[in-house]
Amino acid sequence: MLPLVALLLCLLSSAGFAARNPVHKLNYFQTNMVKQDGRDVLRIEIGMDRDNLDYQASVKPYIPQRLLIDLWNTEPGKLNESISLKSGLAKSLKIRELEPRHTQVAIDFSMKVSEDLYKVYTVPAEKKTKKPYRLVIEIAQPDKKSSRIDGLQGHAVVLDAGHGGSDSGAVGPHGVTEKAVTLAVTKKVQSLLQNSGARVIMTRDTDRDVYGINATDRQELQARVNVGLYAPEAEIFLSIHCNAFSNPAANGMETYHYDGSYRGERLATLLNEELEKAGGLTNRGVKTANFYVIRHSKVPASLIELGFITNYREEALLNDDAYQNKLAAAITKAIGRYFKE
Repeated sequence: MLPLVALLLCLLSSAGFAARNPVHKLNYFQTNMVKQDGRDVLRIEIGMDRDNLDYQASVKPYIPQRLLIDLWNTEPGKLNESISLKSGLAKSLKIRELEPRHTQVAIDFSMKVSEDLYKVYTVPAEKKTKKPYRLVIEIAQPDKKSSRIDGLQGHAVVLDAGHGGSDSGAVGPHGVTEKAVTLAVTKKVQSLLQNSGARVIMTRDTDRDVYGINATDRQELQARVNVGLYAPEAEIFLSIHCNAFSNPAANGMETYHYDGSYRGERLATLLNEELEKAGGLTNRGVKTANFYVIRHSKVPASLIELGFITNYREEALLNDDAYQNKLAAAITKAIGRYFKE
């Protein structure tokens, strides 16, 4: 046991600390969408009964889509522990007391968190509007100008997400389907291309058969080729796939072109270079093949095998949103190089 004098000193010290640092109790919450420099911004306001809040914002590398804000000398008050954020910029917000006087706000973004996407600051109370002292978190839409890729303005590209609808394509050991991966990556490429000024013609932008259910392989593949044929402005055709093999150890990415197509070979080479740098997988090289869609295309064409979905590690990567973003950026950069160089 502590001696009586020491115990009294501890009690007096604790009382003095509490008096000098009165606890902040959260008592107000509001969100709204605003425009800043042409960008959509989600503004979150968390109010409290005192000013001079001590806080710190951080992002943990193992949870790259979550912004954490630690509030010192603070209690959650009566605010809800979990709040859904009806915004395309962030999904949810959670408030929890990690330990006495230490509250943490966790916000799950719809994308990887980076410093240019958020601001955290405080604002004083407003007597006219009866708003208390507030912590403000602003989450901004990514700056589209910063993600523009040179060389794409005014060009037209046909994107073909392999398989779809009744055809799942290859299936990984944990059930990830090729048709889902190819559609996800292709739509990301579509967005990046359009943001850089290109016109994109999609053979499919949903989980469906292009020709129709019960079609023969030839009918389905020709229907994809026809999308390019019916778009006279199309300049290249790109088909996106995942590889598969009976041995789960098979790994790596590769790109294909039709033998004798100089421009197709150049496109496949540029795609191969960029995918190797971005994806980090074994490079199986640039190859020729007699694949229907690249053989019958009237414009330079390439087919990509992003990785082996039958490989445990690569299945997980191919199903990961952040990795898909890397692949899409690499593909878009390669297409930009094709038109520019």
